[in-house]
Amino acid sequence: MIESRSDLFARYRGTIIGLALAVPLALAAPPPSFAADITDSAPANFKKVSSLVKLPDFVPGLGTLYVDPSTLPVGPFLGYSHKGKLVNITYMVPLKDLDAHKSFDTLGEVAKGVKLDHTDIQYNPGHPGVEEPHYHVVQWLISPAAVKAEMK
Repeated sequence: MIESRSDLFARYRGTIIGLALAVPLALAAPPPSFAADITDSAPANFKKVSSLVKLPDFVPGLGTLYVDPSTLPVGPFLGYSHKGKLVNITYMVPLKDLDAHKSFDTLGEVAKGVKLDHTDIQYNPGHPGVEEPHYHVVQWLISPAAVKAEMK
């Protein structure tokens, strides 16, 4: 039997809320020397997502995405604006991993010390690169108003 989105959300609400609260805490540690470097360009081991799967260079609502392929499907995915500035860090967490109560440790190491503005959690039924149903946990470095203005 296929569950509706509201049933899925209700079923995983605690896990989703836990992720939303835990991931920002992972980023609160003192910054390593490379943290400032990711605000203008992705680390060398990160690849442009559009070079790995059939997605546009700039994904509306997320930006130009980069990911270390060894961290797929969860990420982190680093999202850059049209101006080339880091605007978000996204984790794509498969429902099957939430259902299996899988833990995700040290997800935010690449972005230690980066100042977050807010976090969004969005259900996604699947897309190229992460075909299975999953949640996007999007940690924004810019305000909600800036997201609406800049991420088209």
